[in-house]
Amino acid sequence: MICKKIAATVSAIVLAAGMASALPQNSTGGAVITANAASAYNYAEALQKSMFFYEVQQSGKLPDWNTVQWKDDSMVDEDGNETDFVKGGWFDAGDHFKFCLTNAYSASMLGWGYIEYRDAVDKAGMGELYRNNLQWGLDYVMACDMGGGKMVGTIGDFTGGSTDHNIWCSSEVYLRKHHLNNGDWERPYDVIENSSVAGLSAAALAEGYIVFKDSQPEKAAEYLKHAKDLFKGADTIRDCTDIGGMSGMYDTKSWVDDCMFAALWLYRATGDKTYLDKVENEYIPLFPKEEQDTARKFTWGLCWDDTSQGAAFLYAQITGNEEWTAHVKRHINYWMGEDSKPFFGKITPKGLSWLFQWGCLRHATTTAFLAKLGSDTLFKGADVEKKFSDWGDLQMNYCFGDNEMGYSYVLGMGDKSPTAIHHRNASGVHDDHWNELGQKDGGSEGWQTEYAHTLYGALIGGPDSSGEYGDYKVADFQYTEVAIDYNAGYTACLCAMIDDYGGKPLANFPEKETPKWAEWEVAAVLNGKGNSYSEIKAWAMNHTAWPARVAKDIEYRYYFDASEIFDAGLSINDIKVISNSQQYREGEQGYANVSGPYVYEGDKSGKTLYAKIKFEDGRAIQPTGQSEHRDEVQFRISIPDAIDGKPTTGAWDPTNDWSYNGGISSTTDIKSADALNENITMYVNGVHVWGTEPDGTKATESDYVFKRDGGSSTTVTNPTVTCGSVTTSGAKLSWNKVDGASKYGVFGYINGKWTKLTETTSTSYTFSGLKEGTSYKAAVLCYADGKWNEDYSKAVTFTTKSSSASYPVISSIDYSEKYHQIRFTWKPVSGAQNYGIAVYLAGKWRIQTQSIAASTTSYTTPKNMTPGKTYKVAIAAKVNGEWGIADALKNAVTVTVK
Repeated sequence: MICKKIAATVSAIVLAAGMASALPQNSTGGAVITANAASAYNYAEALQKSMFFYEVQQSGKLPDWNTVQWKDDSMVDEDGNETDFVKGGWFDAGDHFKFCLTNAYSASMLGWGYIEYRDAVDKAGMGELYRNNLQWGLDYVMACDMGGGKMVGTIGDFTGGSTDHNIWCSSEVYLRKHHLNNGDWERPYDVIENSSVAGLSAAALAEGYIVFKDSQPEKAAEYLKHAKDLFKGADTIRDCTDIGGMSGMYDTKSWVDDCMFAALWLYRATGDKTYLDKVENEYIPLFPKEEQDTARKFTWGLCWDDTSQGAAFLYAQITGNEEWTAHVKRHINYWMGEDSKPFFGKITPKGLSWLFQWGCLRHATTTAFLAKLGSDTLFKGADVEKKFSDWGDLQMNYCFGDNEMGYSYVLGMGDKSPTAIHHRNASGVHDDHWNELGQKDGGSEGWQTEYAHTLYGALIGGPDSSGEYGDYKVADFQYTEVAIDYNAGYTACLCAMIDDYGGKPLANFPEKETPKWAEWEVAAVLNGKGNSYSEIKAWAMNHTAWPARVAKDIEYRYYFDASEIFDAGLSINDIKVISNSQQYREGEQGYANVSGPYVYEGDKSGKTLYAKIKFEDGRAIQPTGQSEHRDEVQFRISIPDAIDGKPTTGAWDPTNDWSYNGGISSTTDIKSADALNENITMYVNGVHVWGTEPDGTKATESDYVFKRDGGSSTTVTNPTVTCGSVTTSGAKLSWNKVDGASKYGVFGYINGKWTKLTETTSTSYTFSGLKEGTSYKAAVLCYADGKWNEDYSKAVTFTTKSSSASYPVISSIDYSEKYHQIRFTWKPVSGAQNYGIAVYLAGKWRIQTQSIAASTTSYTTPKNMTPGKTYKVAIAAKVNGEWGIADALKNAVTVTVK
């Protein structure tokens, strides 16, 4: 049962440390989440990693709370300015497009999962992480609102030139490729009038209001304002054919489902019945029908392209309408293959309901969310409750390994997963060649096969209709794709799984990454030689992926031994270092100044010299393509053929040169691995990043300092709390000191969620101004490594003392969103024979019941109470044959149904 605290005038006020804070009554939602031994998978870990995937998808300047160590800001110009017309948001999939449609749909599903299972997510210690990621998507959707239902639909290179789908590079350097092709730093965008996009955006933002109205009321009010305006625009437009840059990728077909979905969320957010009236009078008559049938559509599945089943579920949940509840039941039965109409797809031997080849796991897990939520709400206590819940478990567990292949289709969640993943950032590809990624070898050219990063938490497309997963390549998008909408319903369902089975996030996640390959390299071959010179062709290469990046200050050094030159009577002034040919012209980024010789300080004899190749602006060397990732410079080191008529024959001998012996003496193909010359050293931003100097000094550092260090290596456990000095109006919490904690937070359980009351470096805290005879729940959390340890399992409950009273003192008021009913609990009255309940309706007090036994100190209202309705309730006790009506009415409480 999902119980959430209802707003009431009995909320206690705590005055402490000069601040007024509300400390809650105890709630049944306070039970500690623990892992169920019957569950083979850690669903909290899966949720944690799904959040990681959404953080990988973040566009623009990254927030401080982003945990992806190997990511950096993206879609920024050379001055670091974010240039997308609407900043932030999530990249859609393995590319760099941003669609308001999929951002809104994904945020709406994440929001729905959290609204229904907030307690479970919070108690698993991931509430803040979840809310941060949800808000990232919501803020983007809100910023896409151009008024009147008009929205920024697509941002990305959909108009030609550097088209997103035609290039393969990391998001951090993508804009450099765009600039190279198009000459500017701003990606194209469009503004569309599409009821589906505006409607889904309104739904997501209405959910955002519900999630944040207590913790961030100003932000929530913004969400609600935009939700209302977007819905009005969507309802006015009533068309979804204007799709702009989404063409060929996301073609919206119906607006009614999205507007109905939005109206119902706005009703849940506001209680304004006009939204429900519009659903019943205008949208339900237009609800899609089955082909050649009068039945309302129950096939297909909840997704960005069809929210009708989500809207149907919400309507049944809000109204309790039996006809619509039956509709939802039929939809889930259909997916289970138990309807008279055959399932559109197939059911694999291991039980996956496979809809079609594009993102089959996305569809199955989203429907699993409806099944799990249905078992917890609409069908609680019904004959299908367990069946629906078990089927939802089966679809989810199929993704983790209970399938024909034994694969985990959730990346980073098992030992065996598909190897070819359609995702540019995870690949770290630098030369725009991706066909061999995830394959056993790179072919005769030695193309990259290894991914730079594990894309933790991403739900991959899935198997074929038989449950088989072949040797697919990256180009087999229908199986290898990942996307924000793929993870959306799956993530919502994980919230339900945690509610059922618990679990705990990993303490040391994400693990720190170290580069799998050299990020900066130099390759060189002999371009020509003679009795007085050596000419070298060299490539300075940028293969960065931790993160992908460019650098302005780049140079490398070619070392040679001048012993024979000096022995022949020549001086350093007789040696010339010049460049005859380069990839770039003078004045362009990438042009190199070739100079020298310089005396190498590591050789005290002064006979080891080097030529320096320093780029005026090395940012042209960028990991975005076959020509851009390396910069070719041809340079010559020479002495005169003769001096004063005397030949210098024998004074030039490259065979003892440090860099020549790094591979130049034997290598002819600069593309080959043999051409990588570790005796030519490279320096980026003054840091030695490649090669070994003649004295043995090796490159040991990176030019980049990570802004995010990965997971914490230690776990700071919250303290054990005791409560003492309890009075009728106060209590004192005390706890042990925890090493590694920089401060402590005192949290109270308020209106169904944990709220921070104060921060302190002390190990005690005293409450005052509490209501007598009332139960409260509090927890103390540690702050370490820049975050709160959101584990509330050590929370304590205490009850303030009661003075003598002849009327029942209400100790808690709980609201069940599943049953839409209220439960009142009170402290027993000495000598009570029985209790009675009265409700103030239509200007009169009306007795609800007066036969509650003295041994019972709680009362639960009938089910399906009307959201938004306010009631005034009095509870009286019969003592010595008389009812204490006066005190009961004086202490009546007012409650409003959410």
